[in-house]
Amino acid sequence: SIPKNSIKKLYKLMGKTPFGVKDVMILGGSKIGVKAARNLCDGNFNTKLIEIKKERAKEIAEKLPNALIIKGDGRNVELLEEENIGEMDAFIAVTGNSETNIMTCLVAKSKGVKKTIALVENMDYINISQTIGIDTLINKKLLAASAIFKHVRKGDVLKLANLHNIDAEVLEFNVKKDSAVTKNLIKDIKLTKKAVFAGVIRDGIALMTFGDFQILAGDKAVVFCLPEAIYNVEKLFN
Repeated sequence: SIPKNSIKKLYKLMGKTPFGVKDVMILGGSKIGVKAARNLCDGNFNTKLIEIKKERAKEIAEKLPNALIIKGDGRNVELLEEENIGEMDAFIAVTGNSETNIMTCLVAKSKGVKKTIALVENMDYINISQTIGIDTLINKKLLAASAIFKHVRKGDVLKLANLHNIDAEVLEFNVKKDSAVTKNLIKDIKLTKKAVFAGVIRDGIALMTFGDFQILAGDKAVVFCLPEAIYNVEKLFN
């Protein structure tokens, strides 16, 4: 596993301060909001969900007995303050209105919430997320594109993600038994200069991939690459 001191150094290089997440507030009782709340509850997070419609809030409360469901308008700053938004570690806004999601995330940030996530319809917002002060913007079209990508690419791709403000991709591969990437040490693999191995997950443990590291079948390998390098990377995992 990655040594704790290495993680601290990485955060320092990135200019970030590590923090834990335990208390989470979700705005919006959409399918995405309910799914997020369920996953958080399953992970033993303290979860609050705000839903504006009374009947929907009641329905969600029955589905998620371990979450605190609040009937109210999350655009109301007083309501957010009454629900102790300033004590939350993360705030997730997934209503059907992009502007509401962005504005409430900005309010959350102003109240001291460390991590904010907003659902947006307009892809143009994705590229300015860091500029406007929101940690993460998600888009249903982008998520759908990622799912489609997994089924049409040659390699066994588990996940695809874009790096905001950078023309690059993050690919996660399920390493097959006879794939080329398992034949050599990292330093001997013929990988294009437009890509780099970021690490692997082996038996649930994250490992750094230096030159003398050997990728094994069954590993989940993460690769950073430019879009034009995807084909070259895929060949190593076929």
